[in-house]
Amino acid sequence: MSNPFLNDKAIATASQAGWAAPDPNSQVLGPARTPISDGPVSHWDARVMTVGGTITATGVLLVLLLASATAGWIASPNYAEGEYGVPGLAIVGILVGFVCAIVVHFKPLLSRVLGPIYAIAQGFFLGAISKGYESLYDGIVIQAVGATLGVFAVMLFLYRTQIIKVTDRFRRTVIMATLGLMVFYLISFVISLFGGSVPFLQSASLLGIGFSIFAAGLAALNLALDFDFIEKGAEQKLPKGMEWYAAFGLVITLVWLYLELLRLLSKLQQR
Repeated sequence: MSNPFLNDKAIATASQAGWAAPDPNSQVLGPARTPISDGPVSHWDARVMTVGGTITATGVLLVLLLASATAGWIASPNYAEGEYGVPGLAIVGILVGFVCAIVVHFKPLLSRVLGPIYAIAQGFFLGAISKGYESLYDGIVIQAVGATLGVFAVMLFLYRTQIIKVTDRFRRTVIMATLGLMVFYLISFVISLFGGSVPFLQSASLLGIGFSIFAAGLAALNLALDFDFIEKGAEQKLPKGMEWYAAFGLVITLVWLYLELLRLLSKLQQR
């Protein structure tokens, strides 16, 4: 699942009255709330979004995600070689995570509460599905985790060095492609409910591998949108709660990227 709601619209919404941190120079504050002049650090600095605060929030969510993934792995049965399955509780986890993502899209400041719930629910699902993949392809989980970390590091380097620049055109293209891919996944899910399937989604054909490369690449490009949102949010001094919103979106992208790389690696091992 991607996070196309981390965009300029979200920043504009957060900057509206009642969202953004109060202006310390505003007369509305009154004399009783005038910030103390203490040099470069003001009374209001702690109430606005910062890159460091977003990193901390992301770290908390990732710790919860990994802890829950460990629990999901342990709770899943030990499959015989070549067998695969996902416990019912793991399906509940992904549904809870999906609901959290939808609610946060409309109520961003609830991300401080729903972010940890999402991390726990989605983490359990990731642990269960990872164990299933591991039973089919020995060592694939370590490969997928390593690939996810590698892609994250590369995208961060490309963004920081401005080799990749998040322009309006770049943002629109990535968001539209992401939404299109999500619609396609939804359609394929509905087809599966009626006993059908989209063959190349799971097949190791050249088309199937090419599709997985495209999906993983699109997830990687969404990381650039996440980095841009975090940077702009800090520059525009969005409210402190938006750190959790940005962290929530970044974790969603990392989960999506990991799942796409897991699927891609499984196809490559079938060749």
